[in-house]
Amino acid sequence: MCNLYSITTPQTALREFLNAVIDKTGNLRTLPGVFPDTEAPIVRNGGEGRELAMARWGMPSPRFVLEGKKTDPGVTNIRNTASAHWRRWLGPAHRCLVPFTSFSEYDTVEGRKVPVWFALSEDRPLACFAGIWTQWTSTRKLKEGEVTVDAYGFLTTDPNREVKAIHPKAMPVILTEPDEIDLWLNADWKEAAKLQRPLPDGALTIVAKGERQDGAEG
Repeated sequence: MCNLYSITTPQTALREFLNAVIDKTGNLRTLPGVFPDTEAPIVRNGGEGRELAMARWGMPSPRFVLEGKKTDPGVTNIRNTASAHWRRWLGPAHRCLVPFTSFSEYDTVEGRKVPVWFALSEDRPLACFAGIWTQWTSTRKLKEGEVTVDAYGFLTTDPNREVKAIHPKAMPVILTEPDEIDLWLNADWKEAAKLQRPLPDGALTIVAKGERQDGAEG
């Protein structure tokens, strides 16, 4: 599953592409490597329209996962949307867009895990994962203690041909068109759920291998 991605689009272009009318991120730097439980930008519906905000990657874990544990670093990828644990966050109020320019799946080469980076093309154009978010209070790290954060994760689905060759189990749900983005943020779940499907075969390109971050452009 995808536990590493990159977002290197300039802040102004990010706002324009996602039609965000409110920007709560401050001076947003590029993020060549976004790892679980780190902060990254998301776009969600706000009181005055779409807002760009920062959130921590990792939604609250199901209760059974936390048995015997003192921390909950969160769930990054969500597949089973029929689960009661996830259903509470599937309405428009808790859906979000997670912008990215490339994402990584790990290949095994001579016994080593090697990141393989995928993008829509060599130019790494902006796209979005179909995400969900919530505000949650928990202990994500012992040294940090209990915190209240905006947390997010994104949906996964069956892999297309390119991802399957590296990671046969799943790929992120990716949105590339304005009508898909509008549907994800605003439609009822019956319609929005249709977006939980892989990109067509041939829609992704391998743009890098072997680096833990992908900061390249073009």
